[in-house]
Amino acid sequence: MTALCPFHLAFPVNDLAEAREFYGNLLGCSEGRSSDQWIDFNFYGHQVVAHLAPDQTGSVSANAVDGHGVPVRHFGVVLSMPQWQEAAERLTAAGVDFIIKPYIRFKGEPGEQATMFFKDPSGNAVEMKAFADINNLFAK
Repeated sequence: MTALCPFHLAFPVNDLAEAREFYGNLLGCSEGRSSDQWIDFNFYGHQVVAHLAPDQTGSVSANAVDGHGVPVRHFGVVLSMPQWQEAAERLTAAGVDFIIKPYIRFKGEPGEQATMFFKDPSGNAVEMKAFADINNLFAK
């Protein structure tokens, strides 16, 4: 697998202080540049930007995947299995209300993966997943 380039994603939030607490303190994302309208975060090596836009937050649509309602609008990161386990333990201990609790999806299939979904304080859905073998990321 070739080295990946960092992606950039901008998303709306209701409150920058809540975003700073959630992404910075809970998820451990270091903060980059910011203003009174936005904050850059280092999301596992990727640049995500929380923009103050309360009228554009939240997500309601879901599609069925492996027996769960997966939010259609979401973003996330693929971690190593140890990183995923640590994140699952940290989020569970913090009392995060999971949309989909941490579990193994597609068991025994080529795309078997650990996954979990939760929302940030503005209602943006976030997924964290991991593969025992990263070469199965795009397996059919």
